[in-house]
Amino acid sequence: MLKDITIGQYLPGDSVIHQLDPRTKIIGVILYMVGLFMVDKLEAFVAIALLTLLVVWLSRIPLSYLLKGLKPVLVILLFTIGLHFFLTPGTVLWQLGPLKITLEGIKQGVFMSLRLIFLVLVTSLLTLTTSPINLTDGLEKLLEPGRGIGIPAHELAMMMSIALRFIPTLLDETEKIMKAQIARGADFESGNLWQRAKNMVPLLVPLFVSAFRRADDLALAMEARCYRGSTGRTKMKQLIMTGKDYLALAILVLFVGWAVWYRFVF
Repeated sequence: MLKDITIGQYLPGDSVIHQLDPRTKIIGVILYMVGLFMVDKLEAFVAIALLTLLVVWLSRIPLSYLLKGLKPVLVILLFTIGLHFFLTPGTVLWQLGPLKITLEGIKQGVFMSLRLIFLVLVTSLLTLTTSPINLTDGLEKLLEPGRGIGIPAHELAMMMSIALRFIPTLLDETEKIMKAQIARGADFESGNLWQRAKNMVPLLVPLFVSAFRRADDLALAMEARCYRGSTGRTKMKQLIMTGKDYLALAILVLFVGWAVWYRFVF
């Protein structure tokens, strides 16, 4: 399960999506999210699915690898569907005592689940096709206009990049600790919810210790290299947006405009 988390990982490549400027991909994900939450009809979700599949194909990342990242959020998806099925008022299709399933609940549950699936796929695609360094530079460039009002652009970008980079590292550490504890007789699967939560203590304590140790090592390494934030820093590679970047942004702006139009016209 832990190995199935794809957010935060990076797969080197030379596809069209890999070559896009990181600012284009970050803005693109934001525009995609806006358009995704605007649509509320099945045919519109079909169009979004086709657009998503096109981007996945252009990235040359196997769809099976991306779908593997949905396993960790499967419980959230089922919980979301259940809440909408039983708590949304409307035309009752099935009822057993206080429990009832409505037509509107099925519709809302399916649509919200599709939104979560597409969000996981696209955010995973962002980190899989963008190296941590480029992601940091892109975030910093996008936040630079806020420096005039006191927003620490470089520091915020660095923190977000380190957090994303540490996701796969901590997952690997968690798996190693789990295997070590299982070898010592720990049981993380049996028992009720409370017992399983108590059984997680032998896992969480060493995981927190390891995380703090890694953070301390990272801080020492940055100080040893005379890291002083954005003051006086230069970049060997400057970010330059090309025609492909402007074309991708234009397509996504049109996508958002279509989503808004389709929602309020049809």
